[in-house]
Amino acid sequence: MTLAKSLGSGVPIAAVVASRRICDILGPGSHATTFGGSPLVCAAAIATFEAIQSDRLLANVNAMSKFLFARLEKLKKRYPAIIKGTRGIGIMIGVELHAEGDEIVKKCREKGLLINCTQKNVLRIMPPLTVKKGQVFALQTGSRQCRPNFTQP
Repeated sequence: MTLAKSLGSGVPIAAVVASRRICDILGPGSHATTFGGSPLVCAAAIATFEAIQSDRLLANVNAMSKFLFARLEKLKKRYPAIIKGTRGIGIMIGVELHAEGDEIVKKCREKGLLINCTQKNVLRIMPPLTVKKGQVFALQTGSRQCRPNFTQP
């Protein structure tokens, strides 16, 4: 498994996680990395892990994930002609639409909600690990104002 991006809280670092069997195969010089492990980036990664632990971010993610999925399910029931389904893990969420999502993304950006659309009809919602209930309510309220004018096929 490869890890990168948020591992260093913005400082470029990457890592590979593998079983002992795979690690034994990878001898010195058999692979390389652009963002290996300088002392600076390793310190940033350690600080990231310490912040995740001390700020109880994983507990927040678990709580907000349940809350956010529950709110999205309510939106799905309220707007079945727009929302086909939801999926994701933690607070990395996809909302599948019955039609293309460009119009919704544009309207959301105008309201200050930063989301994007993948695969033409999947809205990607990825709030920060520190997201709070009030911000989830703001997302739900703002998204109501961003709904498009199309009907279910």
